[in-house]
Amino acid sequence: MSDTHKNEMAANEGEAAQRTAEQRETEQLTPGAKAARSGARYTTISAVFVGVLLISNVVAVKPIAFGAIAFGGFELPLVFDGGVFLFPLAYILGDVLAEVYGLKASRRAIFTAFGLAFVASLTIWLVQISPPADGWENQEAFAAVLGFVPRIVAASLIAFLAGQLINAWVLDRLRMRTSGRFLRMRLIGSTVVGQLIDTLLFCTIAFAGIITGIDFVMYVLLGYLVKVLAEVVLLPLTTRVISAVRQAEAAEPRQ
Repeated sequence: MSDTHKNEMAANEGEAAQRTAEQRETEQLTPGAKAARSGARYTTISAVFVGVLLISNVVAVKPIAFGAIAFGGFELPLVFDGGVFLFPLAYILGDVLAEVYGLKASRRAIFTAFGLAFVASLTIWLVQISPPADGWENQEAFAAVLGFVPRIVAASLIAFLAGQLINAWVLDRLRMRTSGRFLRMRLIGSTVVGQLIDTLLFCTIAFAGIITGIDFVMYVLLGYLVKVLAEVVLLPLTTRVISAVRQAEAAEPRQ
């Protein structure tokens, strides 16, 4: 027997032993542990999705001005809310959930995020109205920066829920209509619709009457354009992530 053949036999035996050990480990898992292992990717993506929403809602209370653009005889102010930095990522993750796991699983993640955002808002409100400890002099600062603002909370929750559900629904319907083809077109199309609803609801509920005139128009328009542009710019990354997660799920052995 040649050394090459011996090496191949040893490698095969090693692989067989590794598979046997993995099977033995799987057999010893509880039903709950098996379910957690089989849904690990969905769980991780959903957790990041929820975290992105919570962070975005906290920082969205601050309008940000990045100067202005001269346009003829006018100056168009560049006004955004703090969520502009991170919130587009929520739509990318939402696209991954809807495209890979389907509308039902996507809705489950969306409703989970909505529920936790509500709990976070309620907790902030309870902390705000609780009496401060002696010597702590930042109560007014806490209320001004992080405090419960009913309009912002309502705007964030309503806009997120409507925008994400519509985004997932449009993506799912386009996937069925195109038999799973034209992924990039479907991603952009769902974002265009979902972000339009999201931006209009949030800006109107949160800041109508506070930001007025051309500032409000530019706030809505720029917020919408930036979020859609972020989807377009990050489209190659989104499609790669979708492809990688889909392939990993397809290769995952089912118990």
